[in-house]
Amino acid sequence: MESSALVVGASGIVGSNLGRYLRERGWKVYGLARRPPTDIPGLLPITADLLDVELLRSSLRDLRPTHVFFSTWLRQQTEAENIRVNSAMVRNLLDALSPAGSVRHVALVTGLKHYLGPFEAYARGAAIATPFREEQPRLDIDNFYYAQEDELFAGAKRDGFSWSVHRPHTIIGFALGNAMNMGTTLAAYASICRETGRPFLFPGSATQWNALTDMTDARLLARHLVWAATTDAARNQPFNVVNGDVFRWKWMWGRLADWFGLQPAAFPGEGAPLERQMSDAGPIWAEIARKHHLAEPDLSRVASMWHTDADLGRPIEVVTDMSKSRRLGFLDYQATDESFFDLFTTLRGMRVIP
Repeated sequence: MESSALVVGASGIVGSNLGRYLRERGWKVYGLARRPPTDIPGLLPITADLLDVELLRSSLRDLRPTHVFFSTWLRQQTEAENIRVNSAMVRNLLDALSPAGSVRHVALVTGLKHYLGPFEAYARGAAIATPFREEQPRLDIDNFYYAQEDELFAGAKRDGFSWSVHRPHTIIGFALGNAMNMGTTLAAYASICRETGRPFLFPGSATQWNALTDMTDARLLARHLVWAATTDAARNQPFNVVNGDVFRWKWMWGRLADWFGLQPAAFPGEGAPLERQMSDAGPIWAEIARKHHLAEPDLSRVASMWHTDADLGRPIEVVTDMSKSRRLGFLDYQATDESFFDLFTTLRGMRVIP
């Protein structure tokens, strides 16, 4: 049977990069989203809402994908609502695909909140052991990632497909309007600082400034997803996935500043969250967009200040172990500063930043 992929969340950072990667390698690719992308050559758009069961079944009725890649979520006000909504999306999708019996593998993208806890209790409570390893047990706290995994496991038991779970750290990649997008957020912040003369001030905690950390390039994640979905030794396992280097933000901040022609501000010893720094930035960005003829004048479509603040404000070191994937043959590496630079170059080329 010819391999065909259903990419769920095709308009996001993970899904759009994965869709491009699969198409470049000759896969037949369906891209499911409420507003599927139209800029990926050869991607077959599927418009659907994962919470609208009847529309979802209708949209998927004639599809026979062999591989499913689930890379979307909907943020809710509480973790209880996150669990209810996001587990339902996984369950509804697998239920809709079940009658055809075509699915051989389902990959689920979650993240390091598997180890850190949900936003309501993020990086708080008992000491968290780093580097994170896949064999670490679940935290004794409600987490929608766990609920999504449980729906995946139930679907696999019922329908006989293999599965993989992928846990990236903060993802660097191109996608506008995404709820979790540090790279584009920092690009917008740096552009505002350059245009206004504001100091380019690290918004996070002293721990993040000084401690080791890592990140995940969306392109490397795409390769990891396809590797796990097509490698027998990787069946039915969870995997961490990061670039393979480690850095300290006190080094990286200067690298980012240099790219934008900025002098990095001295770290004041405590965080200066972007939501506070940029509380008045909407009109400023609109004027920058007008002046430079940018593609998106709405700052909220470009930057997700809250998510970047959550990541950079963590009071603990965050380092992720990739040994499991390495042992099984996934050896790809990506320098994180170059991930940022590649993204910034793309954003400038597409007139998202000046």
